[in-house]
Amino acid sequence: MSQQEPVEETFISHLIELRDRLVKASIGIAVVTALLGFGIGPSKIYDLIAAPMIAAMPVGSKMIATSVISPFLVPMKVMLLFGFILSLPWVLYQMWAFVAPGLYAHEKRLVAPLVIASSTLFMAGVAFCYFLVFGKVFAFINKVSPSSIAVMPDIENYLDFVMSMCLAFGCAFEVPVVVVVLVRMGLVSVAKLKEWRGYVIVAAFVISAIVTPPDVVSQFSLAIPMWLLFEIGVILSPMFVKATTAPEEKAD
Repeated sequence: MSQQEPVEETFISHLIELRDRLVKASIGIAVVTALLGFGIGPSKIYDLIAAPMIAAMPVGSKMIATSVISPFLVPMKVMLLFGFILSLPWVLYQMWAFVAPGLYAHEKRLVAPLVIASSTLFMAGVAFCYFLVFGKVFAFINKVSPSSIAVMPDIENYLDFVMSMCLAFGCAFEVPVVVVVLVRMGLVSVAKLKEWRGYVIVAAFVISAIVTPPDVVSQFSLAIPMWLLFEIGVILSPMFVKATTAPEEKAD
């Protein structure tokens, strides 16, 4: 029993630490969301999200709400989504702080840049989707739609589309991080990645065809950045591995 008690105490202490980190992350999301709610307001935030679609529609057109509570519920969901994205660095920091005590010095040098890079790249992917992709995609869709059809998107369907697209682009922009981690863990070499370049390009177009609408504009808008980010990951991997290699690993 004397040997089991320290193990149990350590396990319980880890659970308490995990709980505290989750609470702090949740509080961070709640604070950012509340600041958005009181500072900007859910209605204006949704208007900001809807701006690319409204700009592509005929002058004076508006979206529609097919549910009674949609005009209230959908902007609240958008505000919560904005709050999560803006507080993502704080959430990832809490994850890093939870695992940091059990890491060696060289492993800490590995985790901190990955946390910063992951949050930055995810937000960059969302921004790229909003500022560049949405405008071109919506303009293309409205241009090719028959004149006998009145384009009046439902706000809930539009939110689902925006969320799925932003998630797809945010995850796609994590490609350099995935490449660096695979190389650092020794699962694949840089030389092998260069050999697989052709397969990676094909995979990027296949993935973009699956997760984006069936139009050329959105598919190329996702596939080409994925390929370029893969190349960036291949270039940065050797430098990252060198910077985060332990002295004993270098000796080996």
